[in-house]
Amino acid sequence: MVKTFRFARLPLIYFGKGKISELPGLVKLYGTSILLVTGRSSFMNSFHSKNLLSRLRDEGIRYEHAIIPIEPSPALIDDAVSSFSTFKPDVVVAVGGGSVMDGGKAISAMIPLAAPVTDFLEGVGNKEHPGTKLPFIAVPTTSGTGSEATKNAVIARTGKNGFKRSLRHDNFVPDIAVVDPELTLDCPPEITAAAGLDCFTQLTEAYLSDISSPYTDALAIEGLKALKSSIEISYRDGYNFEARAGMSFAALTSGICLANAGLGVVHGFASSVGGLYNIPHGVICGTLMAPSNALNVKKLRKISGDFFLRKYTTLGKIFLEKEGETDDFYIDGFVRYVQKLTEDLKLPGLRNYGIHEQNIEEICKITEIKNNPVKLSADDLTEILKMRL
Repeated sequence: MVKTFRFARLPLIYFGKGKISELPGLVKLYGTSILLVTGRSSFMNSFHSKNLLSRLRDEGIRYEHAIIPIEPSPALIDDAVSSFSTFKPDVVVAVGGGSVMDGGKAISAMIPLAAPVTDFLEGVGNKEHPGTKLPFIAVPTTSGTGSEATKNAVIARTGKNGFKRSLRHDNFVPDIAVVDPELTLDCPPEITAAAGLDCFTQLTEAYLSDISSPYTDALAIEGLKALKSSIEISYRDGYNFEARAGMSFAALTSGICLANAGLGVVHGFASSVGGLYNIPHGVICGTLMAPSNALNVKKLRKISGDFFLRKYTTLGKIFLEKEGETDDFYIDGFVRYVQKLTEDLKLPGLRNYGIHEQNIEEICKITEIKNNPVKLSADDLTEILKMRL
């Protein structure tokens, strides 16, 4: 019997080499003025940017430019909304990594309201967003968060009493996602590694989620197969287009999966740690994925969690590529594979970002876990963090 499930809407997806060239025509579906949201310099200094801006001018499309240089904060979003509301863009286009896409998503949602974004953040604000927004087009230049396919924008205020929370509504799913792997070719190795392991985490946690469905399981497996054949090659040889395309597909798929199946303990830490410390989201996920899965397996074996252990067996078969072995061989082999990948991609420990033993209790107190395959105690969370100091 197929269990009940809910599946969120998807953007109109354009995937493939050279799809960025279709962006001006897609913009004109909504009007002739855009707010272009990018990072500090990487895209704007590329030949892709020069071609895009030339095409926009040729098509008679007016644009203003907003910069999201870091993970978007409430102040950054509020300032952008205030600065560009009088421009009255017909559409918001975000070209960049996950932070840029989240920033563009939030700006498109807040311009119609002209109100502080904090008022509408989950667990922080006390107002419900009505879902009104400007049309929004997401164009990823990294392969990580899958924000081009999700309905939430992550907003962070870092430091004491900090938070990392979502602005969320079904209507915030991008209207169009343009996924062109060519835009990821210049992504540096350290960002490729962190983003790739974030993608790996999202696919794995969605597959293991206690609210996954046959649809999300099927998508997650295909995303994981693409990631297996691509992540290490794209890290070592950034200009290998086939590997970059595989990672672009995996990241897009991870966004679809997390939007419909939720995530587990690693992303619980991403929220708590990311609110307190200035650590890139992908680094938190990447560095904690191996110990989190090791502890999940340990706990599942204690309670005879056969359903999820069978899923871990499937993960092992995908990544070990061996036949005829025992379930324990595949399960333990998957955990070792993730541990080795973390080392090979040189993910730093948490101590590098100012986290020490005395900070662990504070982190664990505010870490929420929603869809992990097994319940974890405060002691379990402490064990995970200590393993990656």
